[in-house]
Amino acid sequence: MRYLLLFLGVIACSTSAIFIRLSATDPFVLTAARLSIAVVLLAPVLRVQLQRHGAAFTRDHVRRTRLPALVLALHLMSWSEGARMTAVVQASLIVNLVPIAVPFFLHGLAKERINRAEVAGTFLAIAGLVALTLRDALAGRGSPAGNAVCFLSMLLFALYLALGRRNRDFPSVWLYVIPVYGHAALICLVAALPRIHTLALNSGREWSILFALAAIPTVCGHSLLNASMRRIRGQVVSLCNVSQFVFAGLMGYLLFGEVPHGVFYVASAVIVIGVAIVVLAAPAEAADRA
Repeated sequence: MRYLLLFLGVIACSTSAIFIRLSATDPFVLTAARLSIAVVLLAPVLRVQLQRHGAAFTRDHVRRTRLPALVLALHLMSWSEGARMTAVVQASLIVNLVPIAVPFFLHGLAKERINRAEVAGTFLAIAGLVALTLRDALAGRGSPAGNAVCFLSMLLFALYLALGRRNRDFPSVWLYVIPVYGHAALICLVAALPRIHTLALNSGREWSILFALAAIPTVCGHSLLNASMRRIRGQVVSLCNVSQFVFAGLMGYLLFGEVPHGVFYVASAVIVIGVAIVVLAAPAEAADRA
């Protein structure tokens, strides 16, 4: 049952790029709406958690959610932009390279050690990504700029996860995640104000996409992956999560007719091997961070 939940979580998260591509709303407005709806959906959970842990949840805890919220907001806004600039399968592959970046952020933030295998795996994955981007640039197809935006988004998400590890002392994971979502929604709303006119208020289709984006990959997907991290070894969850690009690629083919070029298959195999080396080389405790 726990592996089924992990599988469903990976599939749910893999729909993110699909909903972003289906939507016609500006990326900043899209992100603000996504987070706002997610906060509304999670409000009952927050209420229960406050009733259970309210006495241990202080103003200092709230203050410490602001920096992670800013990083999350930047990650989601850049992801919404990058997912529209390059193929779904490629965007999903790049944004899920988080395991190769987290060790370096944790080294800087928490002084956690990095071993040689982690460094070697990172360089292998980066080599695959460079080959992929060079092919796009030389062939005049694809989007090297889109790859770069997705890579930046991945780095921001890795930093967000590293900050979450530094804030492990919260009374409940929900009392950390939901306030972070709330603060991030406010940041995105401010950034989206000049573009708010791009939201088609009378479009049932657009609101359906926004709700699906908030409910499926944001609330359900992330919740299932968080639950899996508590029941399954972190290495297994991290490696399975990288497979999001497979499901995203299949949906991209069915919905948008996107067919990956030959170089992609070789480069993606190199990238996945590099990620696997990083994840499997991590110490047992550190493996749960990815």
